[in-house]
Formats: sequence, C-alpha cells, structure tokens
Amino acid sequence: MRQAAFALLFCCVATYGAAGVAGRIDVVDGDTLRIAGEKVRLFGIDAPELGQSCQDENGEIWSCGHWVRDALRQAFQGRYARCVEEDRDRYGRSVARCEVAGVDLGGWLVERGMAFAYRKYSMIYDLTEKGAVVSGRGLHKSRVQAPAAFRAARAKPAQAAPEGGCQIKGNISSKGVRIYHVQGQEHYERTRISAQKGERWFCSEAEAVAAGWRRARR
Repeated sequence: MRQAAFALLFCCVATYGAAGVAGRIDVVDGDTLRIAGEKVRLFGIDAPELGQSCQDENGEIWSCGHWVRDALRQAFQGRYARCVEEDRDRYGRSVARCEVAGVDLGGWLVERGMAFAYRKYSMIYDLTEKGAVVSGRGLHKSRVQAPAAFRAARAKPAQAAPEGGCQIKGNISSKGVRIYHVQGQEHYERTRISAQKGERWFCSEAEAVAAGWRRARR
C-alpha cells in the first residue's frame, strides 16, 4: 500500500516541483543527497557530520562522519531514488523521505546504527533506533556526540590555544575533578579554559597526567 502511494504521487506530478524529486543519487554526506541538481536532506534522521569523530570502546578516535557517508555511497550512489518532500530547511534544501527500490533510506541508516532518529522533527524512526541501540549496531558501539550538539559547538568561536602549540585542555569540573580533553573528544570544542580557576593547557598527555589531571572518558 505504501509503495502504491509513492507511485501514485509521482505519476501525478510531472516535474515533482514542491512535492518531491526523483533521479540518480549523488551522496553528499550521511544524511544529504544531490538528486536532479537539488540538495535533499533526509527527513527524520541526523547523521554525524563529515568533520565529526567518534571514540570506540578501546578509546581510539575514528572518523565516523566519513564512515557513514562512505557506507551510504557504497550502497546507493548512482541508484534511482524517489523522494517525497516533507519540508524546506533554513538553507532552502528539500527535506524529504527517499526510497530506492522500496528501501526507505532514512530507515536503512537508522536501522544500521549509522544515523539517529531526529526526534525534534519526527518520531517515525524512534523504534528503529531503539532496536539498533539494544543490538549495539554501528555508532551505538562508540561514544558519539549528537550531531546537532556537534554543529552547535562548531558554530561557536574556537578558543585560541596559547603560543607554543599546546592543544590539550586541562579543565576542572564543578566537583573539583581535574580532567583533560584532547582534540576529537566529545566535549573538546565547547570546553573553555579559565586560568583564574586554575585550569590550564598541556602540550602532551604525559604532562597532564604528571600534573594530576586524568583523561576525559569521552
């Protein structure tokens, strides 16, 4: 029935226009496609940004944003998609649900743990994500910052490191715990160093540990 509804919609819209778009897929990132010359943001999901890193169970930092994009490309690049527009975002992009041969791309990503249900805008993938979490699939095996939080932190002006190139942030928590953050960790970008509070920059992890700081868990 659902596939029939898709077919009926597209047969009745000659140019698709505001109702949607159809054509070959060019994957831009984990939740954005280019179809027939138009950028399409997949509705109801949020995937890691290309510049976003995650931390695996061994503490290793890896490029999860590129991983999702590459997996989506491998599965769907160049294939024919039909998309039904749900909205337009502030950048003018079509926000749509897209299918390839009956496969809902948003659901495909969330089911495999490659994207999150974007509950701020829709609950359609809520149960799908919960299944991925329980099974520990994809991103749910790693520590990952919510993409929306990552974008918000990146939009803030970065705190300039002191001269000498020391990039490790030695932060003191509200409970007085001394924690250091390295680039790529979840809270690195939004952590601000205040010398007045006794916080400081470090040039190496060994230096931070010797001074009594411990590494942030994520």
